[in-house]
Order: sequence, then structure tokens, then C-alpha cells
Amino acid sequence: MITHEFYIKRCLQIAKNGIGFTRPNPAVGAVIVLDHKIIGEGFTSKYGENHAEVNAVNAVKNKSILKKATIYVTLEPCAHFGKTPPCADLLVKHQFKKVVIGCVDSNSLVAGKGIERLKNAGIEVVLGVLEAACRAHHKRFFTVQEKKRPYIILKWAETKDGFVAPANKDEQKPVWISNSYSQLLVHKLRAKEHAILVGTNTVLADNPKLNVRNWSGQSPIRVVMDRELKLSNTLHVFDGIVKTILFVDENLEKEKFENLELKNVVFEPINFSKKVAKQICEVLQKHSIQSIIIEGGAKTIQTFIDADLWDEALVFVGDTIFKNGIKAPILKGNYTVKKIQTDILKKYRND
Repeated sequence: MITHEFYIKRCLQIAKNGIGFTRPNPAVGAVIVLDHKIIGEGFTSKYGENHAEVNAVNAVKNKSILKKATIYVTLEPCAHFGKTPPCADLLVKHQFKKVVIGCVDSNSLVAGKGIERLKNAGIEVVLGVLEAACRAHHKRFFTVQEKKRPYIILKWAETKDGFVAPANKDEQKPVWISNSYSQLLVHKLRAKEHAILVGTNTVLADNPKLNVRNWSGQSPIRVVMDRELKLSNTLHVFDGIVKTILFVDENLEKEKFENLELKNVVFEPINFSKKVAKQICEVLQKHSIQSIIIEGGAKTIQTFIDADLWDEALVFVGDTIFKNGIKAPILKGNYTVKKIQTDILKKYRND
């Protein structure tokens, strides 16, 4: 017998197609079922366009049969006007027989209002089907709503003997620790997340591009720490291709950075002597950043660990030995292990 869980799993499967494109909206999946058959499905389009429920309804040619159908959604249908009309109103309009919802929306604009509207219209509502899986899928959205900060992913590669970089480098480019398969996985991760952050020393040492080159999708917003404006405007992070947020010391004279001719760069002064990670999160929230990868260096990553401001960590352990160099961040706790050819990927969750 096909259960509600079966169709919510399908919703989660198709919802993944929207990750990286729908923000600030959540990447919802919707499936319409009649007589145990899927007759329509959809996922959230890019911001400003159709929500998942609209795309699923549009996939059904004969709208008159919807009053006999059940629609499954990963997240409570919205009940407010934004770029598009409320999805709850659409479901009421077509008189759906039943609505099965994975998890309730914690956004104050929705927060049960969509469910109330459906019930008031006489529609049967089923809640909490695969709720944990749906909340995990919408982790970025819920973190912003409930913790008032982006979803934070720590990421680094370290050698077998625990170093993230050699003691001395001859060239201003990365020294690869992980293999090409792990590097591909990192680009896939970048395509999903909203922003990526690195410290001054990482930019000076590696001159990284911080973009998506080996995967399809949008490159993340760059976030760069440059307390004393040490970085040259010829570096890749200042190529202007994507928005770059540059954190500088609030004690710097404004003329020093306001007169710099940097395309697509936003300067954000902070106090580097007080809770830096917390201040960064507050600024990122102001910029509506939903998720961020903290990619380096070791000192910057450790700052977020010490402040307990992180949600998951991905540690790639390469088949390499440096014997000396810059030590990897210290992170304690349980983790899962995945083999990636010659690499080992440790995945931590901060529950």
C-alpha cells in the first residue's frame, strides 16, 4: 500500500531541484495525487516566479478533478502576498480534498495561517509526515527564521597528519590536499549555498576565485575578511563577477576604503576586538544571506567553532603528509565517515 510518506519522499526528491535558485524562498516540492496516481508535480521556481503548489496545479490540464485530489507539500502553503499570491488561497480555490504537509512554516507571516485557511475552507489537513526529513531539507530557511542568522557550513581539507597548509609556499595559488573528486564535491556544495567566506591570509596565500567552475549553478556571494585592507584589488576576489562583502576594521578611516574603485564590493566595518563571528552573522542577516560556507583559513574557521556558530562541518582528509605547517582547526564531537577515492570525508553536525 502506498502511504503518505511515499509521496512526501517524492516531494523532497523534486524539491532539491530548486536549491540554490529559490532564495530567499524555501525550495518546496509539491505532488498532486488522484486515485493513487501522481497527476501533477512541481518545485519552487526562482525568486519572484511560481511556488511549488502553483507549478504542480499548472501541470494538471483538467482542473475540475483537483477537488477529488490530494496535494502533498514539504512545507506549509504560504498565506501571505509577496511576489506571488498566497498558495493556500490557490488550494482553496480548487477545493482540494486533502492537503498533506511535511512541516509547519515558522515564518511569522505564515506560521499556521496557511493551515488555518485550508481547514476553514473544509479541506482535510494532515500534518507532520516525514517532518524531520522535511525540516532537514529546509534547514537553511528554518535557520534564518528561527536563529536569525545564515545556515553555517565549515569546510576545510587537512593532511593525514593534521595540517591545512604547508609551512612555506613559493606561489600564490592553492596547494591541493584533497583529490579531484573531493574538489568536484566542493564545487557542487558552492552551487547550493548562498555565500562563501575566507580570511585575509587565505586570499593572500592562494588567490582563490571562490566560484563554481566544475559544477552547474550560480557562484556564491564572496565574503572576505580584510581588517587592515591588505589585499590588492588585482586579486580574483575583486574581479566584480559576483557580489563581494568585505569586512574591514571599524577604526579605519572611511576614506581609505570608500575611495577604492572596486566593482560590486560592499564594505562592512566591524569591531575585530569583540565577538567577530557574531558580528559577521548579524551583517550577513542584514544582507539576507541564507547560508554560508566558511572555507578558510584555520583561524577564521576556529573563530566560528569557538563561538559555537556553525551547523555542519565537512572535513576532507587527504592522502597527504606535510610534517609541518598550519595546523587544522580543532573540532570535537561525533561525525560520519565517507570514502571519496583516496580521501576521507568527515561530516559533523552541531545538534
